[in-house]
Amino acid sequence: MPRPADPKARSALIASARAEFAKRGVKGARISDITAATGLSKGAFYLHFPSKEALFAALVEDFLEALERLATERKSRMDRFCVQYGGVPGPGDVAARSERYRDFLRMEAALDVEMLELMWDQRELVTALIVGSQGTAFESVMWDVVDREVDRIAREFHHLRGQQPDTPDVDPSLFGSFVVGTYLLLARRMGRLTQKPDLASWAVGLQRLMHEGTLPRESVPETAVQARPSPPPSTRRRHARAANPHRPPRKRP
Repeated sequence: MPRPADPKARSALIASARAEFAKRGVKGARISDITAATGLSKGAFYLHFPSKEALFAALVEDFLEALERLATERKSRMDRFCVQYGGVPGPGDVAARSERYRDFLRMEAALDVEMLELMWDQRELVTALIVGSQGTAFESVMWDVVDREVDRIAREFHHLRGQQPDTPDVDPSLFGSFVVGTYLLLARRMGRLTQKPDLASWAVGLQRLMHEGTLPRESVPETAVQARPSPPPSTRRRHARAANPHRPPRKRP
């Protein structure tokens, strides 16, 4: 009769595998090192997983499902916000820091905290996906997620800024790439941290930077741009001209 799988052993193997995958990548991680860190045997490993790739695939699947849940929740909250306020804030709301914009900022920051919390909890897996999955079947997983997030943020940015003739200076896809790239770097940074950062503060700061830092700059009137005055001639040159007013000015080399 086969021995039943121990759920505690499975959890221990998963925790050990995450650390090994983050440190050595999917290819470099070894089952013997994963089991050694838990005090379990290879037999115990194969009781739960047929291979290290299968274990990693299970971790990736759980991570993608969590991302999908967050995306669904984000859309649901956004829909409720639009019903309550009649749409997302426009450029005027952002410039005036209206109540609608402040509530939008709080909602977005709260959603980003949930995303950052997930990234923190899964930081070892995310690190492995970013820098340790090359040459494996998982190589494109993180970049597929990146592409989807860039598209999502580009759509939100498009609605937030509005299609006005005086605000064409930032392409929505470029803005989406900037935001996702920032979060990708933060995820990489989390993989190196030993203490949990203040994720709420990160989220609020990033939201303000994203929305208020992209306000269109006011154009400077031409009348406000004055030519730089020429410096007065030196005292010696003034005396020389006064003594000989018909003398042509000396040309500098």
